[in-house]
Amino acid sequence: MRILSKRQVSDLVLYSPQHIARLEKVGTFPKRIQLGPNRVGWLEAEVLDWIESRLNNR
Repeated sequence: MRILSKRQVSDLVLYSPQHIARLEKVGTFPKRIQLGPNRVGWLEAEVLDWIESRLNNR
């Protein structure tokens, strides 16, 4: 299991951090994990599953 940083997720999905936050808020993107008071991350497997679902819907 690997945790991705905000920058890594942004680079992977090619969305800005602000857009990722909007998608999370409406429930269409994997939820972040609070790692510390000032650090969040996403499970790589969940982000890759999200990308795969986007590919399957095209």
